[in-house]
Amino acid sequence: MRARNGTVTLFAMLLAAAIPPAQASLDRLSNRDAIAGLKAALERGTGVAVDALGRNDGFFGNGAVKIPLPDSLKRYEKLMRGVGLGRHADELILTMNRAAEAAVPEAKKLFVDAVKKMSVQDAKGILTGGQTAGTEYFKRTTSDPLRARFLPIVKKATARVGLAQKYNEYAGKGAKFGLVKKEQANLDDYVTQKALDGLFYMVAEEEKKIRQDPVRAGSDIIRKVFGALK
Repeated sequence: MRARNGTVTLFAMLLAAAIPPAQASLDRLSNRDAIAGLKAALERGTGVAVDALGRNDGFFGNGAVKIPLPDSLKRYEKLMRGVGLGRHADELILTMNRAAEAAVPEAKKLFVDAVKKMSVQDAKGILTGGQTAGTEYFKRTTSDPLRARFLPIVKKATARVGLAQKYNEYAGKGAKFGLVKKEQANLDDYVTQKALDGLFYMVAEEEKKIRQDPVRAGSDIIRKVFGALK
């Protein structure tokens, strides 16, 4: 709505302050439209990311997020392969990635809940923030509950591989003497963190795509709000 009639909305003012004033379309954005567009974009982006990772080869077949052996095992990987034990390394790598793929679908509901609980101040920061401001919001609000949901699923998957139990036993001892990084002393914790890292990486990539090309998002409200930001 136009400023001259005294009804310029909060989000219109925020957005207008963040980009050149020549874009008069911002003046027509209502609070309701701005929030609805933002929530739709965040739900879409997180949904695409979860669907891409929470399937067979979602992690294992994606070089950007594929989970490698922990550093403490990498140094022995070449030796293992040299003495005919390469299949054990391959089995562990596959198991870690399959565990992450099984855990990621748990994120969808938590992301939706985080969007519903978003405050006006949160929305303001995301709309006027950087290319991954929405992803940073999810990191702040969902990392701990996601870790709690992922870990039991990861444990169930890695328990099927005897090498994982041996790794935890020796890596735990190594961590006490500073030979193994603390965050890599337990294979389940390592895989859970890597699953979170991969998930937030993909969410960030989807957020950047929506901001850069809202037309492709396929939603009128997303196009309206994020198109005004371009």
